[in-house]
Parts: sequence; C-alpha cells; structure tokens
Amino acid sequence: MTGKTCRFFPNARCDNWKPSNVAARKKPGTVSLLADRTRQDEARACRRDPIYDPNQKTMIDIDSQRARVASELLVFYLEAGVDALLGESPVDRLGSGATEDPPRPAEAPASAPAPPSQQGTRAAASFAAAQPAAVRSVEAPPPLAGPSPAPAAPEAAVMAAREAARAAASLDELATILAGFEGCALKATASRLVFADGNPQAAVMFVGEAPGVEEDREGLPFVGRSGRLLDRMMAAVGLDRSSAYVGNIIPWRPPGNRTPTPLESQICLPFIMRQIELADPDILVCLGAPATQALIGTKEGIMRTRGRWFSYQTGTREIRAVATLHPAYLLRQPLAKRLAWRDFLAIKAALTGGS
Repeated sequence: MTGKTCRFFPNARCDNWKPSNVAARKKPGTVSLLADRTRQDEARACRRDPIYDPNQKTMIDIDSQRARVASELLVFYLEAGVDALLGESPVDRLGSGATEDPPRPAEAPASAPAPPSQQGTRAAASFAAAQPAAVRSVEAPPPLAGPSPAPAAPEAAVMAAREAARAAASLDELATILAGFEGCALKATASRLVFADGNPQAAVMFVGEAPGVEEDREGLPFVGRSGRLLDRMMAAVGLDRSSAYVGNIIPWRPPGNRTPTPLESQICLPFIMRQIELADPDILVCLGAPATQALIGTKEGIMRTRGRWFSYQTGTREIRAVATLHPAYLLRQPLAKRLAWRDFLAIKAALTGGS
C-alpha cells in the first residue's frame, strides 16, 4: 500500500509502511498508526460526528442524544413537582447550617478618615469620590426569606381539620374553608385546590385517593387519563358528570404523585367526610384501596373488598357504599376491567332500584 491511502484510516497516507515491519514505522516520513487514530478521534470530537454504539449496533448523534436526555430529565422534574426555577445554583436549606444566619460582612466605619492635609485639592476630590464605592462594597445583602413556619403537631392538625370541616354549612363554604386551611403540608407543594366536579345533587358519588398532574393543573378531579377512563366507564352504565359527583380523599396533589402518608390522609379525612355528608348521595363508590380503607374502615385489599356492599354513616343517615378498582390501576392492568365492569353493573342495578 505504498503511496496509497489506508482503507481503515483515510487520513493516514504512508510511503513505506508494512504491518510486519515495526522498524519501518519509525522511519522519517511515515505516520504512526496510534497518532493517526488520535487525530481522527480529535477530528470526530470537533465535528461531533455520529459514533457507533456496540450495544444497539447503530450510529448515535451526540447532540440529539444529549437533547433527548435533557428532555427526559425535564419531564422527570415536572412529574416530581419541580415546576419553577428559583435560582441558578441549588441551595441546601436542610443542611446543618440552614438555620444559622448567613455571614454578614464587616460593618463600614462610622466616619470616614479625613484625607491628609498635605494632599492637594485634586487628591481630596478623588478621595471623596471613592467613599460611596467603599460604602457600597460593605453593604450587607438583602436578608433571605426566613424559614417557613413549622407545621403544627399531628394531633393539633387533625383536630383543627375536624373543627374547620364541622363549621361548613354548605359545599361552597367547605371549599372556601379548605382553600384557607394551612394544616396540611401538601398545600404548599400543590398548584391549586382540587375540590370536586360534577353534580352535588346526584344520587351517586365517586371518591378517589388524590389528584395527579393534570388535576393539579386544572383544579378538577379525574381529568387525566384515569379520569377519561372513568368517564367512559360511567357512560357505559348511563352516567356522566351531570349525573354523578366526583371527589378525592386528598384535595392537593402529593409531590411526584407519591402515595399520601397516613398523617396526610387523617388530616384531610374530616373534609371529605363532611363533603359526603353535605352532598348526601344515595350510593358512595370508593375507587381503589386507599379510599375504601379510609372511608369504610376496612384493612383488606381492594381485590377482597371490590364488588362488596357496605353501610356508610354520613352523620345524618346511612347510605350504601361499594368498592371498585381505581381507573389508574385499570390502565396498568387492562385485564382487570372485567371486574370493574361487574361492579359498575351492580351500581347501575342499585340506582335503578335493583338489588
């Protein structure tokens, strides 16, 4: 291959190179194989050419891959509840020194030293002009916002929720009281209150666990994928939002759609119980295990309680309650829709006067 371009390394052109002759690579005018490969790598890095991925056996564009990873990271942050940029760099406000006051610079002297009398008028003028800059350099930065007040004790928060819910005489008053309630930490991370949707005078009321991303954005329960499935399930038995009332145990979205803690459920439970009492439906449908366990008081799983009828005491009368699978679970397990269909047929029979 004397005087020709190497088919493996196009940029390498050698006049006297033999694979078996090691000494030939050291002759003047020859190109080192390793050096040529290094130059090619550097050129590829500068051009950002696609690289070969041995795992996927395909070429990868570095820029497009970085853009895809950044997009996935932003989606993760949004689902985790991070929807606002507070600063260019993160600040650990839960660290060991988070509660301490930030260090303050040394205070400026009370009176600036007078310029020497030996200096002339020009020196005195320059000294006076420099004083504001000196004062500005030692000014303390504006104080950071103080830490949020510590949440109330669990027992106090639950008692406050019970008293606030008991004071509501109507659903509108309950929504107003709930919007001003500060005893649940979820309110600080949610975008808005998700109270209810549908017809409060309806004979059937559906209660889920907590709102999701789209519910938090619109302020209405069951408007995401699970909500659209619930609408189709209700339509299959002759129901819609005008003939049903929909709510949640938790009126605020937990960060990252995590499961609400038992304390959060206990704090919000008086409000949903008062909401059920004021709406006064004939049939209460508990969607999923959390709603069933919170309202019915059972400890069994949803597969054991679904399709079973319970008695629920609203405070003014006793109504019928039934448990069924949550639409979000049905999206993950489509084969379970046949079980939910049986439950909805039983709800339809109960609304029409059947057993």
